Amino acid sequence: MTDTGFEEIADRVWVARYAWWDVNVTLIGGSSGLVIVDTHSSSVAARQVVDDVRRLGVGPVTHIVNTHEHFDHTFGNAELRAAYGDLPIHATDVAASRTVAAGERAKATYGLDPADPRGPEIVGTPVVVADTTFSSVAVIDLDDRLVELAHPGRGHTGGDLVVRVPDADVLLAGDLVEESAPPAVGPDSFLAEWPQTLEVVIRMLTASTVVVPGHGRPVGRDFVLDQHAELALLVAQQEQPPSGPSGRAILPLA
Repeated sequence: MTDTGFEEIADRVWVARYAWWDVNVTLIGGSSGLVIVDTHSSSVAARQVVDDVRRLGVGPVTHIVNTHEHFDHTFGNAELRAAYGDLPIHATDVAASRTVAAGERAKATYGLDPADPRGPEIVGTPVVVADTTFSSVAVIDLDDRLVELAHPGRGHTGGDLVVRVPDADVLLAGDLVEESAPPAVGPDSFLAEWPQTLEVVIRMLTASTVVVPGHGRPVGRDFVLDQHAELALLVAQQEQPPSGPSGRAILPLA
């Protein structure tokens, strides 16, 4: 695939899909500014994001949201602040507390691979941690629009959040939902709890809600229901501890 640039999927909600990691970056517009949700995978990659925001021409970014702590969603934080000033970065308190460790793991895993041509840019990216955190719910007020942040439970990580734009009927699911690949279950995931967390998310959806996954094309409620069923089946097929990180690698759900 190729980078898409920002495309409007609902009133003043734009999604850009980037080929590296097939990751989504979303803009939510209001009369007082723009919320950017997730910031891509390195400072170099985030420069393209900033260029795309400016090309769109709908105003300055005023808030950053990280859906969780992984580098492909947070490593553009520094570049966004360099472009737009000392913006508040919103995340759950759990995600914020784990961002440095997750970033260092990413640098060790991907950045030191001599076969990876983008390794040096991962290593060279400063890790910037969210400074505006919450444990359950929060709201960003854009004057004529409220953007809701919620921690529905643990799943892909212990600190996942979703972003809801009620007036546009859009929900950004982070990596709790993935369209372009099976959900990624890693050592910091909570596989046994993931289906219950998705049940909370599903209750936030209408029949027509547009759901933006962390990776891949926007989907609808039926897709999330199917992914919930696949995760529930996967949990049922495996022995799981009552809680805590699964310690498992990425698992196919097909």
